[in-house]
Amino acid sequence: MISCLVGPGPGALAVPRVTRGLDAAGHRVEVVLEERARSFVGPAAFASHAAVVEEPSPSPAAALYAPACPGVLARLARGLAHPPPGARSVLVAPELDAATAAHPAVRENLGLLERRGFAVVRGEGDQMAPPGEILARTLGALGGPLEGLRVLVTAGGTREPIDGVRFIGNRSSGKMGLALARAALRLGAGVCVVAANVAGREPGVGWVEVETVQEMREEVLRRAGRADALVMAAAVSDFTPAERVGGKIRRRNAGEYLLRLRPTADILREVRERFPRLFVVGFAATHGDPVSEARRKLREKGADLVVGNDVFRAGIGFGADENEVWIVGPDDERFVPRSSKDEVARAILDVVKDHIERKRRETDGGEDRAHHRLQRRR
Repeated sequence: MISCLVGPGPGALAVPRVTRGLDAAGHRVEVVLEERARSFVGPAAFASHAAVVEEPSPSPAAALYAPACPGVLARLARGLAHPPPGARSVLVAPELDAATAAHPAVRENLGLLERRGFAVVRGEGDQMAPPGEILARTLGALGGPLEGLRVLVTAGGTREPIDGVRFIGNRSSGKMGLALARAALRLGAGVCVVAANVAGREPGVGWVEVETVQEMREEVLRRAGRADALVMAAAVSDFTPAERVGGKIRRRNAGEYLLRLRPTADILREVRERFPRLFVVGFAATHGDPVSEARRKLREKGADLVVGNDVFRAGIGFGADENEVWIVGPDDERFVPRSSKDEVARAILDVVKDHIERKRRETDGGEDRAHHRLQRRR
């Protein structure tokens, strides 16, 4: 059970997005609406996914105060109010105007709360932190088998401009990459997504938007050194036009236009060469035998795992809601039968977790920082 104690303020309008995210992650949620908060958000906003109660239940997995006004912060900091008894984690998301946030007493109260083990989720300026950040921090406080790990995920499909209006692209929707990001977040990892032309945005994760292979390369290399695992689920173009026309290519009387292509950067190979300790998962979109293609990519790219799938099969290709994959490692392989992409993502991350643990034990006796994070429990 997660208890969400909603205080007054404009930020209360955003709290249903947090509670819906917690519900979608499989947690039971209860909401306590302070009387003054009801002028901003009513019980109906929570009816579909949470129980609105008068008092929080004892021993919740986490208690979240959002938005937390100065009075609530002061009462919690000074022991005049107490979180639900037995709460394993307590988070506060303050909503403070600039003058209040700068007041010495408020700053002291926030410091007291942090020293007492409260997680303070700070926003920008006078705003409460975004719902996605509050959701991510709450899920992180709950722990999980990937707790403490930092996972970088690529999603979507790159586009290589031909001219100002045309491009070379692919049919990837990004659904598999987003499913992997959701699954990693629910398992306790910190997640950042490098998204290429993906419709929508996944709440609770870091989010970087790119268009081309070069842009994706730059963003992945910029973040790979701070990650423990990289999952390259994006469909990355193998070629880009050798020359880009600035305007629009006009139809010619001759009827033909010769387009010269050159290879794009091999992001997966470069990541492996520059970050040898990073756990790297590649994807092999194939036509025919996914295992053979995954093994070839595993051998040639130096990835730790490669996920192979036949994107030409009806119902499991680009844009579909289901998938069927082979997860191929150096010494083993696992078949994941056709299921939802969320279920496939969980299966992939279960294998990733097992392989990370094994790799860390084999390389340095389990003393690596990521292995320590994986074993730590709050």
